[in-house]
Amino acid sequence: MKKTGLFLLSVLLIMTILSACGKAKDQAEPINEETDKCAICNMQIKDDAFAVQLKTKDGKTYKFDDLGCMNEWKGKNAADSIQVQFVRDYNNKEWIKYEDATYVYDPSFKSPMAYGIYSFKDKAEAQKFADSQKKGKVMTAADLGKHTWEQSKSMMNMGGSHDHSVTPEAGGDKDAHGGKAGDQGTHGK
Repeated sequence: MKKTGLFLLSVLLIMTILSACGKAKDQAEPINEETDKCAICNMQIKDDAFAVQLKTKDGKTYKFDDLGCMNEWKGKNAADSIQVQFVRDYNNKEWIKYEDATYVYDPSFKSPMAYGIYSFKDKAEAQKFADSQKKGKVMTAADLGKHTWEQSKSMMNMGGSHDHSVTPEAGGDKDAHGGKAGDQGTHGK
């Protein structure tokens, strides 16, 4: 009897440990603005709605300042080595799995590297944003697989800060965050 109980306890302990290991692999890591740099463009990563990351099957984490940079990394590296990918919800910066998110694209939307793609936790939020901007194509992760991934050259040349806020006297169309619709900033300080 004692051997059976000990065996069952050991099995339960091993299952708990393995379960915890799997969960750690499937969670996004926090962004450290002091040290995190984009794995493609080497720009400082802001802890904002544009930060994305992926983890490989061998346990390495790669962080990016723009979804387009993560896509470029995937094109240069073995896509089958990816364990999990994360994007941020544009509205609240919550980490969500890449394949679970819904995206809105417009070449006039500003993002750190001018790819113009914003991610949302669900289709309803993405559609609400596109409707509020009166532009933008709502896309799934599968749609992004067929996307052209071109940078908007006119957006690349615009300066400013990574912050989406504007002063009241700046005026203009406002996005859901009080900033100008599609505001983009530069990287780093």
